[in-house]
Amino acid sequence: MIVRTMALGAVVALAAVTAGCSHYYKVNDPAGSKEYYTTDVDEAKGGAIKIKDARTGAIVTLQSSEVKEISGEEFEKAVKESQPKP
Repeated sequence: MIVRTMALGAVVALAAVTAGCSHYYKVNDPAGSKEYYTTDVDEAKGGAIKIKDARTGAIVTLQSSEVKEISGEEFEKAVKESQPKP
């Protein structure tokens, strides 16, 4: 019983540490002057990137982009500001 409780505690602690290690990115599309916010940037073919925009949920592929890592607070503020007001 004690071993099971300790194992469960270790799993919960590992999940908390892993969740706290998120990266946040602001992605600019220089050609279209749009900004996107995401937690993951995947490289696609030919140097393009593929992201999921946190504000709209859209999957976006950009041939040319500027990627900047930002703080969690800046990310949350940008995503929250884009949500429709009730």
